[in-house]
Amino acid sequence: MRSDFHKFWLKITAIIVGSFGPIFFLGTMAETLEPARLTLDLLSWPIDGKSTYSHPDTRFLSALTGGFLFGWGVMIWFLSSLVYDKAPEETRKAVLIGILSWFFLDSAGSIASGNASNAIINIFILLIAVGPLWKQAKED
Repeated sequence: MRSDFHKFWLKITAIIVGSFGPIFFLGTMAETLEPARLTLDLLSWPIDGKSTYSHPDTRFLSALTGGFLFGWGVMIWFLSSLVYDKAPEETRKAVLIGILSWFFLDSAGSIASGNASNAIINIFILLIAVGPLWKQAKED
């Protein structure tokens, strides 16, 4: 795997992570909460309409989650464009360890909260987000 492909894949990872931010931000307002509610329903499979955004605490948590995910996505994007050329292996490892940290904590919390189906979905997100970042890039 060449480092230019790693840089490209870091942008894919940034989009995957960051795209959840605006979705959950929309969950903060009654008029726009349906995409966030549907995403939560999907992630707590099966899609059964039991997930709601009716409680203000859920909307607040959605604001926090949206902000963190969007910010994390932006950070990965800028790591790929501003830092990678100076420290390719360190950048790769930082993003990889960050994604693995998300995966384990999110999956454990999903299982503990009775939403084990999200841990399964997390496997697919993990594989797509990490892609070729599992391996060190060869010199260009």
